[in-house]
Parts: sequence; C-alpha cells; structure tokens
Amino acid sequence: MGKGFKLAIVFLLALLTIALIAMVELFDVAPIGPNGTEIGFSHLNGAVRDAVGSSTTWYQITELLGVVAILTVGVFGLLGIIQWIRRKSLWKVDRKILFLGGLYIAMAVLYILFEKVVINYRPILMPGETEPEASFPSSHSMLVLVVMGSAMLMLPDYIKNRPVRIALQCVCALILVVTVVGRLISGAHWLTDIAGGILIGSLLLAIFSLLTENLSPYKSSK
Repeated sequence: MGKGFKLAIVFLLALLTIALIAMVELFDVAPIGPNGTEIGFSHLNGAVRDAVGSSTTWYQITELLGVVAILTVGVFGLLGIIQWIRRKSLWKVDRKILFLGGLYIAMAVLYILFEKVVINYRPILMPGETEPEASFPSSHSMLVLVVMGSAMLMLPDYIKNRPVRIALQCVCALILVVTVVGRLISGAHWLTDIAGGILIGSLLLAIFSLLTENLSPYKSSK
C-alpha cells in the first residue's frame, strides 16, 4: 500500500470523524437518554438501544478485554524500557516502539479530551451512578482498535515464527471484534458512540501506519 494511498485514508477518516461529531451534535437531537439527556441520531440510536437492550455479562467481558489491551500496552512498554536500559539511550530504542509510545499517548489525550468535552451521554445509568456519564466515543472500541491493531502491525518485527505470529494476530483481531460488538450489546453505548470509537481508533492507527511505513527497527551495533 503506497504512502499516497495511506495519506488519503488518513484524510478520509479525519473528515468522517469530524462529520460524525458534527452530526451527533446537530442531527435528530432528542431527549431520549437517562434524565432527559439529549442524543443525536435519536431515532437510529434509540431503535438500536431498544433492539439490543443491555447485558451486564457482556459489559464485564468487554471490561476484561479492555484489561487485556492495557496489558498489551504494558508488554510493548516493557520491551521499550528494556531496550532503553540495554542500549543506554532512549533514541536507540526501536523506532517503531517510540512511534508506538506516541500512538498510546495520543490515544490517552483523546480519551481525556472526550471526558471533558461531552458529545453524548450513556444510554443507561451505570451501577452506583446517579448522573449519566460521557459515552462518545466508545473508549473501549477506540482502545482495542488502536492497541490490537498496532500490535498486529508490530508483531512481524518481533515474532519471526510465522505460525505463532499469525496465531497472535488472529487473537488480536478476535479481541478487537468481540470488544466492539460486545460493547454495543452491553448497552453501555449508543451506536454512534461505537462508530466514533471505530473512526477515531482507525484514524490513529492509519496515522501510525503512515508514519512507520518502510521504517525498520533500530539495530544496535555489535
């Protein structure tokens, strides 16, 4: 896949993300959320909410898979720290790992931003809560897409055994799909929250792929 094509994908995803946020704020807004919170795409979101209902089991499953994603971040972070110590310089850490750290930071910044700038509130009140929480984008959808998607891109550099690499990539893909679908089935998010998580996660992943194209890891001198 050429750099020009990847750049076009980045721009397309950025435009779609901006368009979705604008439409969620402006299109078909109605007070269908808990405590009368106003939700964009109210007919579509309401219909999907009524169709799928809610599931505590799926919520717990997706929470667990979110922990798996965070542990994956820790694995790559530990790998970077080990390289930093052994090579005695941060700048001698594999360049893809440095870019991966930047990707994780960007994701964390966006997570904090959308906690402060509320686009949508959850379809349900979570246990122990009296006020609805921010729900756009689905942070779990964004998290697993960024972490598992980038892991799938990183694995060829670190797992040379092809069957093992493919098996791990399949596990990453399975976690990604189950988390995104499970998050919707759990009832913790509107359909547009899931779409937002997918778009923003895909945008971050596309930028990462563009920046690391043809970038080989740093090789320490012997």
